[in-house]
Amino acid sequence: MLGHFGFSYIGLLFLLLLLIPNILWAGRQPQGYTAQNENKFLLILERAGEGLTTVCALIFQDFNLHGWSNWCWWLIAAFVCMAMYEFWWIGYFQSERKLSDFYSGLWGIPLAGATLPVVAFFLLGIYGKVIWMIIAVIILGIGHIGIHSQHYRELQ
Repeated sequence: MLGHFGFSYIGLLFLLLLLIPNILWAGRQPQGYTAQNENKFLLILERAGEGLTTVCALIFQDFNLHGWSNWCWWLIAAFVCMAMYEFWWIGYFQSERKLSDFYSGLWGIPLAGATLPVVAFFLLGIYGKVIWMIIAVIILGIGHIGIHSQHYRELQ
């Protein structure tokens, strides 16, 4: 449950699926977006969670494929969440890019742009049986989803 050190190509793939749309987003932010009033505690948790999750995704080989077992269903579920995340981004980039588009849900999942990647990395942690990833993602989720919830509530 602690993890085995070694490079994770699956972790790298997940990080690329996470980072590429976010890099594109930097030039296509929603109209009126500002990070000015974000809760500082949630921001600290988000940044710490981002760093810890990134490190865990790359340094534990437990996330790589090791043949078929019932644990692979966790990896499949994680990939489904990441695919849904990419689908959400396609919808965002094709939208008018309003704040309501950025904080939208997908197929009943609220705040899909924040929720889906957190769930995907959490499921990856379960698949790899790496407690450090699970802890890192919980920290990330509290901060990231918390900040998105705050912005969503301000829209209402």
